[in-house]
Amino acid sequence: MTCPIQNALIIGGGFSGMSAAIELRKLGLTVDLVEIDPGWRSYGAGISLGGATLRAFRTLGILEEFLRLGSGTDGLDLYTPAGQLLATMPTPRIAGPDVPGGGAIMRPVLAKIMATATRAQGVNVRLGCTFTSLTQDADGVSVGFTDGQSRRYDLVIGADGLYSKVREGLLPDAPKPRFTHQAVWRAVLPRPPEVQRATMWIGLPKIKVGVNPVSTDEMYIFVTEDRPTNDLIEPERFPKLFADLLAGFQVPALQAIRSGIGAQSQIVYRPLEGLLVPRPWFRGRVVLIGDAVHATTPHLASGACIGIEDAIVLADELSRADTLNAALASFQSRRWERCRMVVENSARLGELEISGGDKAEQQRILGASLAALAAPI
Repeated sequence: MTCPIQNALIIGGGFSGMSAAIELRKLGLTVDLVEIDPGWRSYGAGISLGGATLRAFRTLGILEEFLRLGSGTDGLDLYTPAGQLLATMPTPRIAGPDVPGGGAIMRPVLAKIMATATRAQGVNVRLGCTFTSLTQDADGVSVGFTDGQSRRYDLVIGADGLYSKVREGLLPDAPKPRFTHQAVWRAVLPRPPEVQRATMWIGLPKIKVGVNPVSTDEMYIFVTEDRPTNDLIEPERFPKLFADLLAGFQVPALQAIRSGIGAQSQIVYRPLEGLLVPRPWFRGRVVLIGDAVHATTPHLASGACIGIEDAIVLADELSRADTLNAALASFQSRRWERCRMVVENSARLGELEISGGDKAEQQRILGASLAALAAPI
């Protein structure tokens, strides 16, 4: 196995950045990862994951720990707001016959699993630190850091998220994140025995509700609502606003959840934004991955998936290429269509929810997307 580089810097310690660090260390590279948050924290409630994500976890080597601390399940139940079962959608076992077709986990728990794996691989992690300058030439990239150090790298990977500072410097004309006129609310709750897998209640205009187990004793609830404008909402208003969104769902389980929502519910509110940066995603020896170039809404539960896959594919191309430029070009070629599909199809599903559009189109998009995600990366 050959590799055209000896060392790399990863800017950003989220899911994509940690995945890149893990996979590049498997190639024997010296890897530094800098993360601006000194606590290396991950905010949020639960995160739903499809079979393609679990397949990626298997590659990273964290699948067993995910299944121990999270929840792996098969299928998705769809109900009316009154509780009538509409359909049970299958979730193919993409990661293997022994692995459930999907699942969920608390975001901070997943972040801790991945941080432990990152350190175990021998990555040099520097917290409370980020870059101040990137200056590249034909032979490498000179990087200045906020702690006053400067170092030289063969490759720099920008994995610093939706509002990427690396993207801002590398691709100053790139599009900005776009508000989609929807928002999602999430909260963590005790898991009743009857919640065995992902369940959604659909049919009310402008609002969609779902629950998903995240462990043996917890689940999270998510509510997607239309939002004409992206206004600031004070956290003290979260419990009442969240509870009000559930008022139209007369299912006893949801009304019980509604009555129990309070300050203890770990409510997270997030306006939904999307981003798809046109190619190229790299210039010289600096490349962007994850939300820095393709941030998506949660309609396909695949945002984390495609960012983690970026890292796996990038390492794979580096392992076989004769030159760095060839590796980055092949990486981009393999990732573009898949990431474009997830971003644009997720956005379209959101548009159809807002407009009350054609249900047949929604089913076609969902079916085609899930089939594409099941394909090898």
